[in-house]
Amino acid sequence: MAAQTLRIGTRDSQLAVWQATLVQNLLKEAGIASELVYIKSEGDIDTITPLYDLGVTGVFTKTLDAALLNKRIDIAVHSMKDVPTKLAEGIQQAAVLKRASHKDILVYKNEQDLEAIGFVNGEWNEGEIVKRETSNVKGCDQHSPFTIGTSSVRRIAQWLHRYPTNKVENLRGNVNTRLRKLEESNWQGAIFAAAGLERINLRPEHSINLDWMLPAPSQGAIMVVCREGDHQAFDACQPFNDEATALCTKIEKDFLRVLMGGCTTPISGLAVKKGETIQFNGNICAPDGSDLVSIEIIKEVKDSANVGEEAGKTLLLDARTQHIIETVRNGKQ
Repeated sequence: MAAQTLRIGTRDSQLAVWQATLVQNLLKEAGIASELVYIKSEGDIDTITPLYDLGVTGVFTKTLDAALLNKRIDIAVHSMKDVPTKLAEGIQQAAVLKRASHKDILVYKNEQDLEAIGFVNGEWNEGEIVKRETSNVKGCDQHSPFTIGTSSVRRIAQWLHRYPTNKVENLRGNVNTRLRKLEESNWQGAIFAAAGLERINLRPEHSINLDWMLPAPSQGAIMVVCREGDHQAFDACQPFNDEATALCTKIEKDFLRVLMGGCTTPISGLAVKKGETIQFNGNICAPDGSDLVSIEIIKEVKDSANVGEEAGKTLLLDARTQHIIETVRNGKQ
C-alpha cells in the first residue's frame, strides 16, 4: 500500500511558501510525496494594527494549528520566531531546519544618512554613538531626525535604547509589502530579518547588518510541527531535523518563556554553538528604550540544556527587569 501524501500547511505569503516548498523538497528527497495547502492567518489578514496591539501570541500560527488539529493538514511549516513558547495542546515539534542568518538588517534609502547612526566607512563607529548619546537632547535634535519603520517591539526598544531621539513608524505586512511601503515613505530606513529577505532573493544592496542588535529568540530558524501521535508525519521530518539548531532555539525559547515574553515584551536571545560550548546572550528592554538588562552565559554543550531557563531566572532577580515587565503588563510606555 502506497504511503499517504503529506499535506503541508502554509501561509500564502511569498516567504511562507518558500519555506514550505523547502520542506516539500526535503521530503521529496526522502521519497515522500506531499502537497501544499494554503491557509491565511489572522496576522496576514490584519496588516494595519501593530502586532503589539493585537494582544495575542501565535497570531501567525494559530490558524495553521487549528487546521492541523482538524486534520485538514498533516504538518505545518512556521518561521520559528512566530511560534509561541508553548505549543498548542495536541501538537508536537517534528523538526527544526538548519538555521539561516539570525541577524536583523537595516534597509536604508540614502548612504549619507548612515553617518547619523554611526555607520561610517562600512563599520559601526561606537565612539561616535557614545559621543552623540551622552550629549544633551537639544544637541542631538540639531541633527536631522532619523525615522525607521518596524512593528516589532523588540526592534523598536533596542533601536530607541541606542538612538533615543529617533522616531519609529509602524510597518506591517509581508516582506514585499513592507519594502514597498518603505520606498513610498519619507523614512530613512526600515528593519527586516536578514533570513526573510535573503531566502526569496529580495535583500536590497542598500542594506546593512545590525550587528549590535540581538535577534528575536529562534530568528532565522524554520520549525515543522505535526499532530501528537502522528508517527508517519513525525518520522518523515526527522531526517532534516538539525540538532544544533534545535538545541540553540530551545535555549532561546526557554529564556523567552521564563521571562513571560510574548508579542508585547521586548525580549531578545541568541544561543550559538561554538565547538563544544554554547554561548548565550539575552536581554530585556523597556518598550521606550529607556533601560536594557542583559546577560551572557557560556557552558559546555553537554551542560547547556537549561541555559535559557537559568538566564531568564537570573534576569528576573534584577529589579530593573521586574520594572520593565510591570511597565509592559500595565500598558505603560
